[in-house]
Amino acid sequence: MEIPAAGSAMRRLNDRVAAVRGWRRLALAAGLGVLAAGALPPLHLLVLLIPAFTGLVWLIGASPSRRSAFATGWWFGLGYFAAGIYWIAFALLTFPEKFGWMVPFAVLGLSALLALFPAVTALLSRPALGRGAGGILVFAAGWTALEWVRGWAFTGFPWNLIGTSWTISDSMIQFASLAGVYGLSLLGVSAAAMPATLGEGGGNGKSGLAALSPILTAFAVLAVVWSAGWLRLAGADDAVVAKVNLRLVQPNIDQRLKWVPDLRFGHVADQLEMSARTAGASPTHVIWAETAVPFYLANSPKLLEFIAKSAPPGGLMIVGSLRTTPRRQDPHLVWNSLHAVDSAARVVATYDKFHLVPFGEYMPFRNILKITKLTAGATGFSPGPGVKTLRLPGLPPVSPLICYEVIFPGKVADRSDRPGWLLNITNDGWYGRSSGPYQHFAAARLRAVEEGLPLVRVANTGISAVVDAYGRTRAYLGLGRAGILDSPLPVRLEEATPYARLGDWIVLTLLAATAGAGFLMSRGKTPGGAGGDEY
Repeated sequence: MEIPAAGSAMRRLNDRVAAVRGWRRLALAAGLGVLAAGALPPLHLLVLLIPAFTGLVWLIGASPSRRSAFATGWWFGLGYFAAGIYWIAFALLTFPEKFGWMVPFAVLGLSALLALFPAVTALLSRPALGRGAGGILVFAAGWTALEWVRGWAFTGFPWNLIGTSWTISDSMIQFASLAGVYGLSLLGVSAAAMPATLGEGGGNGKSGLAALSPILTAFAVLAVVWSAGWLRLAGADDAVVAKVNLRLVQPNIDQRLKWVPDLRFGHVADQLEMSARTAGASPTHVIWAETAVPFYLANSPKLLEFIAKSAPPGGLMIVGSLRTTPRRQDPHLVWNSLHAVDSAARVVATYDKFHLVPFGEYMPFRNILKITKLTAGATGFSPGPGVKTLRLPGLPPVSPLICYEVIFPGKVADRSDRPGWLLNITNDGWYGRSSGPYQHFAAARLRAVEEGLPLVRVANTGISAVVDAYGRTRAYLGLGRAGILDSPLPVRLEEATPYARLGDWIVLTLLAATAGAGFLMSRGKTPGGAGGDEY
């Protein structure tokens, strides 16, 4: 197809999109959101971002009012998040007799709240859209800025950031060492939405290569970022920590059976058998998943002794378990914890999860909502003191992270006491064979790149893996399998990455520069494309 013909076809398509009215317009926006979710793990259909964001930009640009633009962004967000976090239903259906009725409220309710962030993006960027590449940059900066806000507002939920879709490419995600996952989101949204400029008519209509120049520039930037990442990996060090061989134990225990009283000790025994297997090099340290010990381990001396028998000589058993105050102490507190146990049955270190999952580990508004949390027990968990670096015998200093604590960019390591690696223990058994565990693992990989630290991930039902400081997967045990994974521990980068040193200041500076450039580029330009006078 010739370039002028392509531009004409895109303008006609823009006109058709802009002419959609009423419920069809909102349905189209929601459908485009669902399309965008196809780029997320595990599908990684990146090409779908182009029609999704191009169509969204056209819809917002043609909105006759601020209210219409807000509604367009909200419906796009509803489709995107509902398709992206549908796996929440799996957690509720683990015990359908108790929580099954909550499925539509949880999936659609949470999606409706999260959709407010794309809605605000649409509202704020509407005046700039239809004004060429500058308007697209304003939109992309706005989208990414609202992703950043979503990462900390109301306890934060930085799940399924657009930048996560780039985890299909080891080379592309190296950019996260500079600008974090948010920098990857900015690149992705900018490139995906830039073809919308071909659909602009009126005073902004261009022909020939001039019409394609914004798109070619955007994809050239992606090529440069990929090339720089490729060169970084070409010089990457594959060194490992001397005299450390980790054994990751993935028992694949069905979540419905995990806390059954008559089965709990059997679960522990099975994991001890897996820990003691003879396979390859002898492990120096054995690691179990989140709540792998379904007892209050620190309060159970006999169980401690039983587990300690499997500790490698001079090494440790690092296990997930609940922790509680003495039974008669008031108040009665419970923590979701990690314990390091030596061969003498001593708990040499403990870490308590501090970023708790609302409704899963504690009940917000408990006086109003008369329902219990999803996890075992009626008592909500208490938060730990925060991110910390543990020093364990025979290992480099480690920053432990339990479950979804690993999804928070810039919040996974103590910057004043930089660790040698990240350890993420989790139980994704709640989510079955869905997209959830793949999305969780992808986010964890990005934390390794951002911090320049290797990451070890141990999951009850998978995915368990060892990831190096460049985000490359060095050992992997897939979803829904029982087994052990033996691996050395990769070394950390000698120098902290720019993102690890400066954190979100780099992100905010990049967003401000992108938005500022976009406003300057779009000043004085007449909005193009077809508009409308009604919703």
